Amino acid sequence: MKRRDVLKVAGAGFAAAAIAKPAIAQSMPELKWRCTSSFPKSLDTLYGGAEIFAKAVAEATENKFQIQVFAAGEIVPGLQAADAVTNGTVEMCHTASYYYVGKDPTFALPCAVPFGLNARMQNAWVYFGGGIDLTNEFYKKYNIYALPAGNTGCQMGGWFRKEIKEPGDFNGLKMRIGGYAGRVLQKLGCVPQQLAGGDIYPALEKGTIDAAEWVGPYDDEKLGFYKVAPYYYYPGWWEGGTMIHAFINIDKWNSLSPTYKSIVRTAADMTNVWMQAKYDAVNPAALRRLVAEKTQLRPFSQPVMDESRPPTRCSRRFGNRSAISATRNTCGGRWPSTTTTIT
Repeated sequence: MKRRDVLKVAGAGFAAAAIAKPAIAQSMPELKWRCTSSFPKSLDTLYGGAEIFAKAVAEATENKFQIQVFAAGEIVPGLQAADAVTNGTVEMCHTASYYYVGKDPTFALPCAVPFGLNARMQNAWVYFGGGIDLTNEFYKKYNIYALPAGNTGCQMGGWFRKEIKEPGDFNGLKMRIGGYAGRVLQKLGCVPQQLAGGDIYPALEKGTIDAAEWVGPYDDEKLGFYKVAPYYYYPGWWEGGTMIHAFINIDKWNSLSPTYKSIVRTAADMTNVWMQAKYDAVNPAALRRLVAEKTQLRPFSQPVMDESRPPTRCSRRFGNRSAISATRNTCGGRWPSTTTTIT
């Protein structure tokens, strides 16, 4: 190639670059969002997931898209995070969908239900079974676009002031328990309480509640439950793999460029993998430390498990209507058939 031809090719390349840069700049405008977490800063895996997400978005956009994360209570209480997204107080939140079952029982299903999907099953469904699109058909009623952004894996069964040997031991017991599981334990006489993570220890210490479940050894150790309740039960049959979500105000989501939407999806995917990997890495050592602190590790007895688990598995009901039927009616009949429903 002659020198003159080389200069022509180089000139064409520089011209293309000059055209491309403004186009890229237009697809990556400067944005600043606020994300309210449902979790306290002390929980570096749950709260930390939102920070990991925000950092990934910033790095992928050369800090043009910045998301500032706020702990529960800094903008709104942890259990009001979804409301803040719905009404536009913040652009997004990082939360557990089942906190909002009081609005509609369907909020539990993408997160965790008793004897429901484990984390691997959930990932298979959301990524390859149309789960993300399906759940967003439901969430749009609340002005929310949701992406999976974390999973705790299977959880522990909680901390108790007294031993639980048989189903009758739940009678009159006041227990902090999240999501739909409280309605199941009500069958055994339990009095469920919905409390944010940072509010559990004071309630347990003061005797306002008799028992509490949160996540697992790593977080539970940080929250100090072993200091006020000696019995630690497993498994957490109501949370086989609790999926955490990024809830985004739907108008804010729709306003994003295709480039930014792709970056946000990728950051959410990374956070989903990161969170469970972190828990799997840190929970075993934390459990050993708890046992060394004289924690009494106990399995739920078979009678408790049998009484809690619906005998026909998929034929019981949410309140007065079938949860499967109700959800399928809401979302076009495409909820995974393994979903468990409870009276």
